[in-house]
Amino acid sequence: QVQLVESGGGLVQAGGSLRLSCAAFGSIFSINAMGWYRQAPGKQRELVADITSGGSTNYADSVKGRFTISRDNAKNTVYLQMNSLKPEDTAVYYCNADLSIITNPWANRDYWGPGTQVTVSS
Repeated sequence: QVQLVESGGGLVQAGGSLRLSCAAFGSIFSINAMGWYRQAPGKQRELVADITSGGSTNYADSVKGRFTISRDNAKNTVYLQMNSLKPEDTAVYYCNADLSIITNPWANRDYWGPGTQVTVSS
């Protein structure tokens, strides 16, 4: 009933930039927080940044000052602008949304996108 579609990953040199997008489709009633997580090989998935429906943001210390999260509530879309990329930013990036659906508007749950690969070469 709900699908998160990510785009914007790829290969970039250190110091470069990428912009990730994630749009939520389906029978959505409301979306609370949306965010980006990442998982590097052999490591646990970690929060990169998230943003509430009101625009409050939260960032991992490792990306503060380099990454910016934003969202377009009318389009059910969240963005992650990544600047000054480092090789250690290499990971699969996953979009997350805490939302409720039309058929059960009082029950929120997490939905995940399939992930998009970001590779930063040194």
